[in-house]
Amino acid sequence: MSPGLTRGPSKNKKMAGYLYILSNQKNGTLYIGATSDLQKRIWEHKNKFVPGFSNQYKLFKLVYYEQFEDVLSARARERTLKKWNRDWKIKLIETQNPNWKDLYQSII
Repeated sequence: MSPGLTRGPSKNKKMAGYLYILSNQKNGTLYIGATSDLQKRIWEHKNKFVPGFSNQYKLFKLVYYEQFEDVLSARARERTLKKWNRDWKIKLIETQNPNWKDLYQSII
């Protein structure tokens, strides 16, 4: 191995984090999550590899997401949004995605 090269990610390098909201339709059921790999995580939801609430209610449509410098910040935002009332969440989605289009194609 050459000097200066390391195996795996650097301990000092922060991984990006993402907050995301899934739904099944406009004004439908909402699922809020956080991840370090948005494209992979949404693919997992869409292909039913994520058991539980999102799979049970068929929440496969990415309607909103935010990017953060690290996953800890994304998880903090997730905890905050989960405390919001439904109207606030809907207004947040509609500021960026008024027609509730599936944003998955824009991230791949």
